[in-house]
Amino acid sequence: MHDVVIVGAGPVGLFLACELGLAGCSVLVLEREPGPGAPLKAQPLGMRGLSGASAEAFYRRGVLSPLLEASGVRPGELPFPLRGGHFAGMMLDPAQVDVAALPFRLPGPVPEAVLTSLEAVETVLSEHASKVGVEVRRGVTVSGIAQNDESVVARAGAQEYTARWLVGCDGGRSAVRGLAGFGFAGTGPQFTGYIMHAAVADPEKLRPGFNLTPTGMYIRMPAEGHIGMMDFDGGAFDRSQQPTRDHLQAVLRRVSGTDVTLGDVRIATTFTDRAMQATTYRQGRVLLAGDAAHIHSPLGGQGLNTGIGDAVNLGWKLAATVHGYAPDGLLDTYADERRPVGAWVLDWTRAQVAAMRPDPHGRAIQGVLRDLIGTRDGATYVFQKLSGAWIRYDLGSEHPLVGRSAPDLCLEDGTRLGDLLRDGRGVALDFSDGRLLQDSAMGWESRIRYAAGPAENDLGLGAVLVRPDGVVAWAGDRCPDREGFGRAAERWFGSPDTL
Repeated sequence: MHDVVIVGAGPVGLFLACELGLAGCSVLVLEREPGPGAPLKAQPLGMRGLSGASAEAFYRRGVLSPLLEASGVRPGELPFPLRGGHFAGMMLDPAQVDVAALPFRLPGPVPEAVLTSLEAVETVLSEHASKVGVEVRRGVTVSGIAQNDESVVARAGAQEYTARWLVGCDGGRSAVRGLAGFGFAGTGPQFTGYIMHAAVADPEKLRPGFNLTPTGMYIRMPAEGHIGMMDFDGGAFDRSQQPTRDHLQAVLRRVSGTDVTLGDVRIATTFTDRAMQATTYRQGRVLLAGDAAHIHSPLGGQGLNTGIGDAVNLGWKLAATVHGYAPDGLLDTYADERRPVGAWVLDWTRAQVAAMRPDPHGRAIQGVLRDLIGTRDGATYVFQKLSGAWIRYDLGSEHPLVGRSAPDLCLEDGTRLGDLLRDGRGVALDFSDGRLLQDSAMGWESRIRYAAGPAENDLGLGAVLVRPDGVVAWAGDRCPDREGFGRAAERWFGSPDTL
């Protein structure tokens, strides 16, 4: 019996598997596709943008450099236009973003965003998963789930896979979600979206970038023949039939207002802005993460980033539960912290769809938004949302840093917080004179890594306790409250080993 079975070997399932494997759990990943490669995952259709928060997660586990290399980023290059992004196709002016207004930022090796592909992400995570002992079995379609108080069984044909826990990371049409009886609620679609890679006889008729038009929207990507479209048909065409060249050309002509001509269509797929979320992220010993827990339109590139955030949050908590040292209620904090983020993403994409509607109401909203996004405060607000810098979990503390992703604090000897988080433990950083927290941290050595010394910039802190997911659990002043540290350590890491 495995500790955890994960259904789905996409980026979310693989990242979660790596987290669990790093923590010493026995992990089996089941994937219905027979092989790791697919045309929709490679460039150009598989192109994705990782936010700063997601790039930080890769950095903290030591796999950011391999990801940049797999994404074709040469050393010293900027992996993505700094402070880029858009809201409803209205592009940010990077010069308008006030970086100083973003909370608790320190300079470090993590880029503000990374342009990559699903293929690159999965390749890097698959290699890392193998290194931490994760087993991946492909060509396995889960058709049944049964659970009791102690275990859960996933059935695939005549084969059964038993584990203490099961996590569905199997995408928007999740089999796990349906088989385990999760509720799924939200709003229906307003458009059918298209992504295609095709020959274009007269590409000069299409303007580069995002183009909102009186009849819809189209995007001409930098890669030749890579085109996206939104047709406000109520989602009628999505999955109803395979998009032919004639159909794609008709839609492109309608939404672009041109007589552009398509040649051979190499590959095309459809999607909608359907926005749905699981009513709970846990049913007994079955949990959901990524698109299995929430689906929405890809506007703003939040899907992959939200899923990576789910995996980072869930991994260490589930590992602590498996190993038996999790404090009461720790696993429940996964849904408490991540469901509100998922709900926000759904509303963020709904707002963009409302602004993009090809009618007088949509155009009126666009006018207001263009004015706001063109201001320094407006551009900074949108960038903060896109980057993930806005996320702060309510951990019951008034300290402004608690609940946020920790800045990459650096000791004077060059040791960075990101380096200390690499093994998946929490970190206690003690900047105080006399190492005031050293005795208090004893007993948690297997779960909390202690480091002390002056910092290049300690932000006025005396000490911080950081969870394995990089979130600040406690922060102390120049003379840290050792009792407060102990309470925070027990809340997130359980009783010390010495008890």
